[in-house]
Amino acid sequence: MRGRKPRPIGQQIAEGDPRKRGKNKLKEALAELPSAQRGYPPCPDHLSPLARKTWEFLATQIEIMNQDHQPDALMLEGVCVNYARAVKADQAVDRDGITIELSTIDEESGERILLGMKANPAASISDKAWKLVRAFCSEFGLSPSSLTRLKIEKTDDDAEDLAALLAQPRAERPAVH
Repeated sequence: MRGRKPRPIGQQIAEGDPRKRGKNKLKEALAELPSAQRGYPPCPDHLSPLARKTWEFLATQIEIMNQDHQPDALMLEGVCVNYARAVKADQAVDRDGITIELSTIDEESGERILLGMKANPAASISDKAWKLVRAFCSEFGLSPSSLTRLKIEKTDDDAEDLAALLAQPRAERPAVH
């Protein structure tokens, strides 16, 4: 029996240590992990226009979340390609319908003979592509369920926020009689 796939240590820390292993132990384990270079390479030239737009959008969002690591560029490419594929397949289903006719041409009369109906192959392509998009997004913490597990903690080095707070006018205290 296989259990759940283990989550990355960084994600466990962001989730607020749900297994109560101890944040310090998790942080020590995270420090022992090999670290990858931050940032993504440029968007691959071979991506379709929609996949390229998806790359730019997701790369920016993942960078904001401090989860952009160069080795993950292949996974980012996977989500972009599959998103574009899913959209294209959905457009084909919208255009041709969820089912398509199977027909042949009668050689003698030249008339079209309806043999039956079958599911549009684009519907299956769409389904598979959307499942892959969901899996990729979950890996990056971009799905709604994975986002609910994340708990972003403010760092203590917010000196500008502290300076702004201290620079505010002070409220007058009521006189005590």
